[in-house]
Amino acid sequence: MKHFFICGLIIILGGSCKKEIDPRFSISGEGVGPISKSTTLEELNTLFAADSIVKPDNATQGNTTSEVIRIYEKGGKHLLSVSPTTDSIPGIANIRILDPRYVTPEGVHVQSTFKDIREKLNVRKVVTSLNNVVVLLKDSDLYFTISKEELPAELRFVNTDIDMIQIPDKARIKYMMVGWN
Repeated sequence: MKHFFICGLIIILGGSCKKEIDPRFSISGEGVGPISKSTTLEELNTLFAADSIVKPDNATQGNTTSEVIRIYEKGGKHLLSVSPTTDSIPGIANIRILDPRYVTPEGVHVQSTFKDIREKLNVRKVVTSLNNVVVLLKDSDLYFTISKEELPAELRFVNTDIDMIQIPDKARIKYMMVGWN
């Protein structure tokens, strides 16, 4: 009987523990996985040495470009797309997160829904564009794009501002981005 009690207690306590986030795939105010605001383009080669980095033809070492650098895991899974700055020391302006293993401390990832964003993160405002709505967060460089195709039919073709309450809970994320410039 004593063993059943101990096993039950272990299951209850173990089930209530928060899942630890792998630091290689964490999204925080400090960065995305191993990438931080101060990371240079040259450092990407070291940070992702075990992965594949695909640079545009004109993104040779020391040159800046506005084209996207794609980072793939060995085996071909697209992890991130990085847009460089045009500073004298090439840094990172934006990161598009493509792999659902990249997750915020609240558990939001690229396969989350608008309901997850609304309930777990602090939404500052929603900006309407021609084909999308952009969800901006308070005190965060992280933002989300949701296609207007995810909205009710009567909102898909309007150019007026769309309010947060008009976005369905089940709306999927089109882009999950971090913008540093």
